[in-house]
Amino acid sequence: MQNTPFTTLISAAELAPHVASPNWVILDCRHDLANHALGLESYRAGHLPQARFAAIETDLSDKSPAADGQFRGRHPLPTREAFIATLQSWGINPSTQVVAYDAHGGMFAARLWWMLRWVGHAAVAVLDGGLPAWQAQGGALSTADVVSAEGTIVAKPALVETVDVAAVLANVTNGTRTVIDARAADRFRGENETMDPVGGHIPGARQHFFKDNLQADGCFKPAADLRAVYSTLVPQPERSIFHCGSGVTACHNLLALEIAGLPGAALYPGSWSEWCADASRPVARGD
Repeated sequence: MQNTPFTTLISAAELAPHVASPNWVILDCRHDLANHALGLESYRAGHLPQARFAAIETDLSDKSPAADGQFRGRHPLPTREAFIATLQSWGINPSTQVVAYDAHGGMFAARLWWMLRWVGHAAVAVLDGGLPAWQAQGGALSTADVVSAEGTIVAKPALVETVDVAAVLANVTNGTRTVIDARAADRFRGENETMDPVGGHIPGARQHFFKDNLQADGCFKPAADLRAVYSTLVPQPERSIFHCGSGVTACHNLLALEIAGLPGAALYPGSWSEWCADASRPVARGD
């Protein structure tokens, strides 16, 4: 492993010499929100050499309700202890460089990037441009199963902040934090009933579609470009809350902030799917 870990992005060219390195773990995060089986099917059809598969619906989420029985959103976080056990099963150690990728511009890989930071592991990066970038530079794919020795990673203090629904509800009244919604504009306005049967957004929130972080080739925009946008959107990142439909694509915006050199924003993991499940919570529509 190199002396300085990759902590935000890694290019296909930078990754290529390390696919067989013993202290590197590559995780395939491909997923389809409409067909949950497609990610694993795609992985089995061909994945980066030595890559393990990380399932959004199970490995990176825990669908069980809260202790009081309340719905926690479509992709609620597992416990830190359960996630550490999953990371150990993938062979991850305290000094492992982790690389996450998908085929969707980091849409799902960013969730894994954020979750590693949530358990205190900084050496995690998203493959910039994902699978298409890997193949564009001539990278080979494999269908071989990957067997991992049990890893020894342990939880450390979180490198990221989370807020719960109570904090977001309080913020509607006190307005002390800027709330950013990563969903597309039609969902934010309440016009997409397929994706959001209860349409709209959290009152006071602003919209910044996660795909606006990307160039046409699916790679992230340069840090300076991202900084120009986000420094206006959230002048004080440490006083901001990011969310989306279910706490997945909001992590893409949080990764963009980190690339831009603007750390400190919090994630609301339950996001809109948790918020709108209780009719007593206020909903805004339109722009």
